[in-house]
Amino acid sequence: MRKKYIYIALFLIVSTVLFSLLNRNNRYTEEINELGFSSVNAVEFEKLAKDDNAFLLDVHIPEQSHIPGTDAYIPYNELEKYKDQLPEDTDTQILVYCRSGSMSREAAYNLQQMGYTNVVDLAGGINAYKEANVSAYISPKSFDLGTVIYGDIATTEFTLTNFTPAELNITRVSTSCSCTSADVFKDSVAPYESTTVKVSFDPAVHKDDTDLGDITRTIYIETDNPNFKQIEATITANVIKK
Repeated sequence: MRKKYIYIALFLIVSTVLFSLLNRNNRYTEEINELGFSSVNAVEFEKLAKDDNAFLLDVHIPEQSHIPGTDAYIPYNELEKYKDQLPEDTDTQILVYCRSGSMSREAAYNLQQMGYTNVVDLAGGINAYKEANVSAYISPKSFDLGTVIYGDIATTEFTLTNFTPAELNITRVSTSCSCTSADVFKDSVAPYESTTVKVSFDPAVHKDDTDLGDITRTIYIETDNPNFKQIEATITANVIKK
């Protein structure tokens, strides 16, 4: 009989604790809603980040490796100071994140106070994002060199990011045409780190008119990661003769 009362007492204690936690979570959700911005999990955040019209903002101090596609890095407590780096349109969807979620919550509130109407905070920060997403990514996907004079050599740079928990080894770099060359600064990229890809374009390399007019050339980067065996980027240009 005594054991029965003990079990009942334990059940009541556990029930009370769970009820308290649920109420706390509910109060927190209501608070976030009242502040004017939403908080989403890593999976939903990743979906929103695929929208080219969204603005991806890292606010963590100190600066960390960014989620691929991040548009700007501004410390969470210096948003007003660097407002010129934020979208002019206050209706732009701003996706804000930090390392664990605390700085981004404050930043999201400050952005809302600055007049931004569509702010989304990443719950759990980049730590949660890393658990839900892995990628090997080159940015930008395509770069327009603009007008290139035949005889000149145009250059640009891409950023290759290893957003995985394992080292990424570059096994081969090639291009779709000998007029284009690419060089990766690091042969091995540490987890969640980036490296530079330097690209040059010489439209006169063939000594003929092969590369005149509107052109598109592709850079191929092969890796030892079976999930990201080949990563591609392109350059475009309008080649003319003087």
